[in-house]
Amino acid sequence: MKTPVKTAEKTSSVGTRERIVRATSRLLQRQGYEGTGIKQISREAEATLGSVYHFFPGGKQELAAEAIRHGEQEFAVILRAGLGSSTDLTEAVTTCTTLLARELRSSDWQDGCPITTTALETVGRAPVIEQAVAEAFANWQAIVEERLRAAGIGAEDARELAGTVINTLEGAELSAQVARSEEPLHIAGRHLARLLATYRRNGWKP
Repeated sequence: MKTPVKTAEKTSSVGTRERIVRATSRLLQRQGYEGTGIKQISREAEATLGSVYHFFPGGKQELAAEAIRHGEQEFAVILRAGLGSSTDLTEAVTTCTTLLARELRSSDWQDGCPITTTALETVGRAPVIEQAVAEAFANWQAIVEERLRAAGIGAEDARELAGTVINTLEGAELSAQVARSEEPLHIAGRHLARLLATYRRNGWKP
């Protein structure tokens, strides 16, 4: 039996369009693009099919792209919270992995990266979704890069390190989800901290 969308997301204070986007984001995260239908989305969002098509006349692809953007914002909140948790960059990055591990465990290992499943299923077949995915990764990388540069790391190193951080977090989150264990994320956090510490020992040289 498919797990329903979290009931906390279904509140009278949330507008119909937002409910549709939230429900779609969670369903895509858990079931993927092919496994999620418009009828299920309408049921989970407590919205009529007519409402779904009213807000998203482009159909499932348009809705999926908007759901990707919603998922990107959710992940960005965690990134910013973790990276802003300490003036010590190595502590901040381990806080990121701790927060991700807690979120994953609290969802009973169902809610990993909000866009990975859909991204893999639609690559080369849905340009609108591909663009939304590319923008999501670029935005996450920009958040990390900004924090690294604020710590004194040079522009080129910060850009490359930011990509490494995001790629490591993505892989570790998937491993944690498969293993149903926080350990892959904690390991990733420790090793990212060690990597960043090498730049600190070198005086954050550009």
